[in-house]
Amino acid sequence: MDSTTMVLALALGNLALCAALFFFEHVDGRPAALSAWGWARQYQAAGWMLLAIGASGAMPEQLALPVAYALVFAGVTWEAGALWERAGRPRWRRVAAPLLGLAIAAFILCNLVDPIGLRALAASLILGAAYLAGAAALARGWRSASMLQRFLAVAGAVLALVVGARGVLVLAAPSGWGWMSNDMLRQLHGAALYLSALLGAFGWLLLGRERLQGELARLEVVDPVTDLPNRRGFFQALAPWMALARRPGQPTAIVLFDLDGFKRINDSYGHPAGDAVLAALADACKRQLRDSDLLGRLVGVEFAILLPRTGAQEALMVAERMRAAVEVQGVKTERALVKLTASFGVTTIRPEDSNVTLMARADAALRAAKAAGRNRVELAPAAAPLTLHEE
Repeated sequence: MDSTTMVLALALGNLALCAALFFFEHVDGRPAALSAWGWARQYQAAGWMLLAIGASGAMPEQLALPVAYALVFAGVTWEAGALWERAGRPRWRRVAAPLLGLAIAAFILCNLVDPIGLRALAASLILGAAYLAGAAALARGWRSASMLQRFLAVAGAVLALVVGARGVLVLAAPSGWGWMSNDMLRQLHGAALYLSALLGAFGWLLLGRERLQGELARLEVVDPVTDLPNRRGFFQALAPWMALARRPGQPTAIVLFDLDGFKRINDSYGHPAGDAVLAALADACKRQLRDSDLLGRLVGVEFAILLPRTGAQEALMVAERMRAAVEVQGVKTERALVKLTASFGVTTIRPEDSNVTLMARADAALRAAKAAGRNRVELAPAAAPLTLHEE
């Protein structure tokens, strides 16, 4: 593939991506990272197309080349910035914009001094550094990153080094470098640019799909209002402790609690206020627990707490501490300062328990607390001792 064909392929590929992105999530409030990535692809498409036009002789090269490279530099830089935006660094423009301006100025100066050697060196180093910045964004949070993200980071870094090395080798060895001729270097450089464009495009789309799948899987086990495990998530976490309860060892406690009179909040102030109250009270409750404890929202205003390695008396103290925290916690809404109380039922997991019997016993203790006047803690009756009958 000659240079003109390669440049034209890059231009058409980016134009096709731009056309697809125009209709992808074409709604108000699209993510900032997606918007930056869309602009990046448009800059690159315009730059490569202008280079193709200049190479064909339809426009003076002295005019087309600096503008084209400036657009390409901006596109690759903005693409790296979009990756940093996705990685949680929204202020990347404060660094990228001045560095991009310096890079463009350096390229124009190199092009005026030496239109062959220094120009190739500057273009290669600038593009390589921009691609490497994108790979660094993908490598952020390496330990928790998916295998796809790690692959994209490593592949992007390798291609960035290939892109950057071409200009250095051409300047250091104008006639070639050992067995590697300048023509081979040019071919490798073009292939690296083309693969970087493909990897960036497909990598972005695959990462978006992977993140969406992860978010959907998270929503299956997490309550969106309180950011606590929902019923399914709580029972998934409870399962191994149910199995351990069948073996001798430290007990595990379960606490159910229900907010008293919560219906009047929704009726008086509306459901948004009710959601705000639930979220604030959930945060207040979490502050009373250990890192190993688990608070979950089962349904409505009924919550459950898993207390590993905790006996009945210790669980009673935890529940009482949480009851007091809920009682003093005031939640300010748009219309009033809301205060609530909660009733608690406490039990421990028994070897013969199933999820049904465990929750039924804790619920019976909770209902006893409600019947006794609410805003109190009740312990489920202890298991009846086993008796042996002689025959």
